[in-house]
Amino acid sequence: MKKAKPSAKDELRQEYTRSDFAKPLVRGKYAERLRESSNVVVLEPEVAAAFPNEKAVNKALKSLIDVARATTRL
Repeated sequence: MKKAKPSAKDELRQEYTRSDFAKPLVRGKYAERLRESSNVVVLEPEVAAAFPNEKAVNKALKSLIDVARATTRL
């Protein structure tokens, strides 16, 4: 005989009460810190389709940096 699956409720289990937690729980508490320290860049789909892999993206961006440096007046 199989055990009945618990229903997906947005409630605490019986062994917990809200008073067990000192502060209110915050969803995504560290999301901003992670976003600031991360170097992940998400490309738009049409931009990503133009490059076969990350090496091609890096090569194109480095070339663009070289052109920008060469054409910038000091």
